[in-house]
Amino acid sequence: MDRLTDKINPRFEVKGLNHVALVVSDMKRTVDFYQNVLGMPLIKTCDLPHGMGQHFFFDIGGSSLAFFWFPDAPVVDRGITVPKTLMGEMGDVATAIGSLNHIAFNVDADRLPEYKARLEAAGVKVAGIVNHDDSPMGFSFGERDATNWVSSIYFHDPDGIQLEFAGWTRAFGDHDVAHEAATAADTERYLAMQAQAPVPA
Repeated sequence: MDRLTDKINPRFEVKGLNHVALVVSDMKRTVDFYQNVLGMPLIKTCDLPHGMGQHFFFDIGGSSLAFFWFPDAPVVDRGITVPKTLMGEMGDVATAIGSLNHIAFNVDADRLPEYKARLEAAGVKVAGIVNHDDSPMGFSFGERDATNWVSSIYFHDPDGIQLEFAGWTRAFGDHDVAHEAATAADTERYLAMQAQAPVPA
């Protein structure tokens, strides 16, 4: 699917994502995972000035994913910098404001079972295939239905950064923008809904 919609940005000619930069604890381990497990070519490496660290870039198919290594970076804090639970496992996936919750790589949705098996063969823990849809729950683990719009698998890199292989399953229309955006004033109402939600089995 080349375009998700026929809508055009009237203000800036944005041509997609250039790169996202994440912070890791061990650049060599990161290179091994992204290059040797996920197959992403390493395309640029930089040593930062004055011993500040390193900055490496991987090609992810038309855009890039970048990593910083800082010798004095604070450690990962689950529930703050990364989710406590892998998405697709019905746990707490919230992270702090300003954090990066996860990175989704665009793939063909029909190849998710194959990619899940490949990752697992490489020793990577992968949650089950999630079909995001317009049902009251918002997703299912079974067969896709007509309201499915993206299907995904989720896994972690060596630093606990949550990654996703996601495949769009349909284009979007005006009916897909149907919710009022929440504000801080909605916090209590949403927390009350969470408290009343059934506990997953």
